[in-house]
Amino acid sequence: MAGPEEQQQQQQRVEEERAENIEDAELAFQGINMLLNNGFKESDELFRRYRTQSPLMSFGASFVSFLNAMMTFEEEKMQMACDDLRTTEKLCESDNTGVIETIRNKIKKSMDSQRSGMAVVDRLQRQIIVADCQVYLAVLSFVKQELSAYIKGGWILRKAWKMYNKCYSDISQLQESCRRRSSSQQGELASDQANHNTAVAEGSGGVTEEALGRLKGSVSFGYGLFHLCISMVPPHLLKIVNLLGFPGDRHQGLASLAYASESKDMKAPLATLALLWYHTVVQPFFALDGSDSRAGLMEAKAILQKKAVIYPNSSLFIFFRGRVQRLECQINSALASFHDALEFASDQREIQHVCLYEIGWCSMIEMNFEDAYKAFERLKNESRWSQCYYAYLTGVCQGAAGDLDGAKAIFKDVHKLFKRKNNQIEQFAFKRAERLRKMSATQELCILGVVEVLYLWKALPNCSSSKLQLMSQVLQGLDDPSCQGLKHLLLGAIQKCLGNIKDAIQSYQMAARDELGRQTNSYVQPYSYYELGCVLLAKPETLSKGRSLLLQAKENYAGYDFENRLHVRIHSALASLKDVVPQ
Repeated sequence: MAGPEEQQQQQQRVEEERAENIEDAELAFQGINMLLNNGFKESDELFRRYRTQSPLMSFGASFVSFLNAMMTFEEEKMQMACDDLRTTEKLCESDNTGVIETIRNKIKKSMDSQRSGMAVVDRLQRQIIVADCQVYLAVLSFVKQELSAYIKGGWILRKAWKMYNKCYSDISQLQESCRRRSSSQQGELASDQANHNTAVAEGSGGVTEEALGRLKGSVSFGYGLFHLCISMVPPHLLKIVNLLGFPGDRHQGLASLAYASESKDMKAPLATLALLWYHTVVQPFFALDGSDSRAGLMEAKAILQKKAVIYPNSSLFIFFRGRVQRLECQINSALASFHDALEFASDQREIQHVCLYEIGWCSMIEMNFEDAYKAFERLKNESRWSQCYYAYLTGVCQGAAGDLDGAKAIFKDVHKLFKRKNNQIEQFAFKRAERLRKMSATQELCILGVVEVLYLWKALPNCSSSKLQLMSQVLQGLDDPSCQGLKHLLLGAIQKCLGNIKDAIQSYQMAARDELGRQTNSYVQPYSYYELGCVLLAKPETLSKGRSLLLQAKENYAGYDFENRLHVRIHSALASLKDVVPQ
């Protein structure tokens, strides 16, 4: 009787034989679906087993690595993703540019025209993968949010942009040639329908329409992601981006991703995830459709409903369902979804962490500070991304729950965990923790700290009216002179969410006039002008004044906390204004 080790080897041989009897494109598609159905370990093993034999499988392995990095932002995982992506690039750019010895053609022999077609497909596939790798490397650079990283990322994107354009053009020409050839053959081969179905177009080098359709989906994914990446570049760097030779078109990017999501390429499920990420995370955070944090929800809900049959228990899709519910202010339902996703991702630490993060935020939204600080404390202890930031969130939530001694101890930890001096989030967390530690934090000041991060991260619109009114009561009781400007900015945001526009305007005006707190809360004045400007844009009679205030916020202030974040929002508001009233 065979031992456990021998049985395992036999099973692996059977799996390898089964893999060799299907195309690498199909195997890669299976690997991605495996990933999305919670088979993270199995997917990673499958891709890594064949990564040296096929550019597609190498790309799959690199993508899994990239996804892990983007879900955690941990330096170690980001560096590993960069290394893996460069390895894939080298494989695609190797001297062996003919028909590579992939899993597919190890066991298949083809006619000359088919062999030629495979060479064309392989060349285009390699070029698309290299361009994809360039985009992901650029995204990893942009995440650092430093000027040098933006410039480096821009130059990387320049190379990717040229490759996408070339591949897109080549594929479109081949598709047109294929269509013409197919039309002319239709009459000739009418008597032999079976032969017609398998015919390849000689004019397109023996490439089948099916292969070209898959390649079109493949290039559309990267092309769409490219445009979304450009749309997140801070506006003051857009001139540099344009000098690099490419414009950014958010709508074209979304259309390309939608096309890719319906294709038969391995990246179709990834295009679906990218659309969900954009509609439920990026769009509401950067206020890309004005101040409406619910924009894009209909699109996201339609995608989730359509994919529910294919991915019924996918932790990633359940996570995005929770994001939709949170944006719809269904916080209890959102919490249930995030807890479900957490359970399904039992062996995937990265997804567990993004679920814990959302659980912490939903608990803050509900003013359930005890559950919030427990979630953030676990992140502080388990995650290697910005323990400083997680420590600050743990401290303010613990203090807001009434445990002031525990909060003070955590604020001391923030100082020890402050490592990335150039990171704006860690700078903010450090300054806030130091201030609360030195001024003997009260429960009310900690609640102010919670409301502040809810505002800065665009989460106040997700709060119920009763919670917003409770927050307002706490803030109105604060009389510390150094907090008055921040207090009025937050009260204005709360009143706006409640629909009390006159009260919101009054609060924003008071915040904008605050000079005393400008040193400790440097962002309050420019953010106040932005908020006031957005409110005034809503009425035709005050539209001009609103535009003037937005420009004032953009041009009169510099060097404050979250400056890039506000510039993106101002740029979006001004761009939407141009759509309505041509300048």
